[in-house]
Amino acid sequence: MILEIAEIKIKQDCGEAFVAGVEKSLPLFKAASGFRDFKLVQCIEAPDTFRLLIHWDKLEDHMVSFRNSPDYEKWRANVGHFFAEPPRVDHSSECISA
Repeated sequence: MILEIAEIKIKQDCGEAFVAGVEKSLPLFKAASGFRDFKLVQCIEAPDTFRLLIHWDKLEDHMVSFRNSPDYEKWRANVGHFFAEPPRVDHSSECISA
């Protein structure tokens, strides 16, 4: 399983609208091949910074299947206008879990 971590810096004072856009997009992710779960967290020290945590079965489920789908375009239409800069996205594999 792969964990996608997207750090998203949004425009000032757009937090509530951004969260609503992410919530509206949740069915798009749930329908994606290899999607496992989804969490959005907001940085306390920098409230205009959010981290989107998504578990995928395989890296290709995110980078190929989802990113090349019409649902990815819908996701970006729902939230992209809130971005202050392009998101930073990393993928991780689990080493230890407690």
